[in-house]
Amino acid sequence: MDRQMYHYATVSKALEELYQKGFTTDFNLDEDRIKQHCEDFSIEHIYRYEGETDPADEATVYGIMSKDGEKGVFVAAQGAYTEKSAAKMLHNLSIKGRDEGCAENETQA
Repeated sequence: MDRQMYHYATVSKALEELYQKGFTTDFNLDEDRIKQHCEDFSIEHIYRYEGETDPADEATVYGIMSKDGEKGVFVAAQGAYTEKSAAKMLHNLSIKGRDEGCAENETQA
């Protein structure tokens, strides 16, 4: 499935839209699950929000789905991309594709 990228006025608007599409789990509360089982997730939607005046307001909202069909969101703030973070793993998935992105992080863990 091709990933869809959307542009909304605010992060909360993106979260609301994804919620209406069935993305109800907050994966930020279960970040370790993404870090330990990256290969079990696929990115279905990506939304990037850039603050108009402050670069620190930048965030990426991921609509992700687990292999078992659980759909949810993960919000990554601009500074969240540390080497072994779930945000970094999702970022790698969005750029490189599912298998390669996870494999790269497994070698660093």
